[in-house]
Amino acid sequence: MRLLLALWLTVTASAATQPNVVILLADDAGWGDYSYNGNKQLATPHIDSIAQTGAHFDRFYVEPVCSPTRAELLTGRYHRRTGVYGVSTGQERMNLDEHTFAESFKAAGYVTGIFGKWHNGSQWPYHPLARGFDTFWGYTSGHWGEYFDAPLEHNGVMERTHGYIVDVLTDKAVQFIERNKAKPFVCYVPFTTPHSPFSVPPADWARFKDMPISQQATNAQAEIPDATRCALAMVENQDRNVGRILEKLKSLGLEENTIVVYFSDNGPNTARWNGGMKGVKASTDEGGVRSPLFVRWPSKIAAGTQVQNIASVIDLAPTLHALAGIKRVGEKPLDGRDLTPLLQRGLDADWAPRRIFNTWANHVSVRTQTHRLDNKGNLYDMVADPGQVTPIQDKEPGLAKELSLAVVAWRQELDIGPVGKGPGNAVDPRPLSIGYREFPATMLPARDGEPHGEMRRSSKAPNSSYFVNWTKTTDTATWNIEVVTAGTYVVTVDYTCPLADAGSTVELTFEESRLRGKIVAGWDPPLLTGQDVVPRGEHGESIMKDFHSLKLGEIKLEPGKGELKLRAIDIPGKSVMDLRRLTLTLK
Repeated sequence: MRLLLALWLTVTASAATQPNVVILLADDAGWGDYSYNGNKQLATPHIDSIAQTGAHFDRFYVEPVCSPTRAELLTGRYHRRTGVYGVSTGQERMNLDEHTFAESFKAAGYVTGIFGKWHNGSQWPYHPLARGFDTFWGYTSGHWGEYFDAPLEHNGVMERTHGYIVDVLTDKAVQFIERNKAKPFVCYVPFTTPHSPFSVPPADWARFKDMPISQQATNAQAEIPDATRCALAMVENQDRNVGRILEKLKSLGLEENTIVVYFSDNGPNTARWNGGMKGVKASTDEGGVRSPLFVRWPSKIAAGTQVQNIASVIDLAPTLHALAGIKRVGEKPLDGRDLTPLLQRGLDADWAPRRIFNTWANHVSVRTQTHRLDNKGNLYDMVADPGQVTPIQDKEPGLAKELSLAVVAWRQELDIGPVGKGPGNAVDPRPLSIGYREFPATMLPARDGEPHGEMRRSSKAPNSSYFVNWTKTTDTATWNIEVVTAGTYVVTVDYTCPLADAGSTVELTFEESRLRGKIVAGWDPPLLTGQDVVPRGEHGESIMKDFHSLKLGEIKLEPGKGELKLRAIDIPGKSVMDLRRLTLTLK
């Protein structure tokens, strides 16, 4: 009995000393969207406080778009190594032999939760619950079309929520912290803002809707004033929610022993003030890849620590492992470096020089402590010319050649082709898996399928889209799948259909299996057109509506790879339906 008690006390003491980890990730916020970094058009006191009471990284770099940065955060490896080369249609998935920091912390006894945008795979085993997280609330795609009363996924099941999406997901994160206050935990909160759609609660918008733009974008002609106002309103809303999380940690007595990390996943999604830097989201120039990084751990990191050495999102996973004393799961070589020496000694740290590469759509730039070679081969002195105005390769040909050769070698090592259009929206050839016993319901959204014939997406952006213009028996929707487990699957569709058009018979086929079902009832809700401050453009999010779930029937499937096809064989009205997703659930 004494031995058991001693062991219990040892485990309890160890758990009490292990730091908690809270990671707060903004979506599409630029370096200049914070009052800490000099923006006078908004106030972000809670986010700023993380820097003031911890460490502030002056030159921290992420990738130009969402899913690559997230893959690098999770693994400590450059995203092209992990299999991530796009942001939709399956290209955002990390290879299955990659391991995440969440897996390491979970193996060490931590409870792990994610509340927000995942964007590194939707179906098992790419789902967050298969990559080290115990709990998931949010959405797995690159963006979401509903910011008010949104349907969100909770551990594989879609649930209707009530309220503004950032407020709702913060509620879930706070509840997770409260529920696990006696255990070591990892709470990852990838916020959905200020990513479009430009929707924000009325009280937040009221503070900004008539605000003069006093700090303009580097490219002032490209700035859309209302988009700037709404982005800043969304960041202020986010700041308030960051404050709620910090206050929960404080009220539970967890503040001193919790590592809090805050940064953004790429540059600003619109032209707005960003400290005079060149480039926005999707650009490999400085403004497209520079992010704030604030790290707080009151018991270990001195308040006001300043780090001027360049650092990258690939450094966060090795740093979190080191700070928490957690053994890493996985043996693939890391690209990132442990930032602990910089956090401990700040400006006095002994730190070897390095290069950081930024990549998107076959564009590559490379950053040293003092220079950047851009995608076109222009060299800039980032100390004397932080806005990348005057190329200096003629003045420093040796350095320009050295970095150009480094980029050539980098392209070869990561199999990055010549400058071009990049990945586009082609569907990734890796199949979507169906039928894992540990995750029996598989959602197949329109985003991950392909329309054929005259059927098309509701928007050119696949994420959060749905299939429309389904009017002919020659129109089809297909998904490239792999059935893992033989069995009977319940098939449901999330759809809308004008009442007068109800009654179409559709057929789902895979190999020799087939299911016929009827769209027995119309469901024709209005489009949700009143939520946005800035109208959605043709290249942005689809205008959403309330989709209804209907059971089509059951189908028996055998293991194998192939095309899952949905078509109509009888259309009594003008159209079949608008289709948001299929769901196949293994009985």
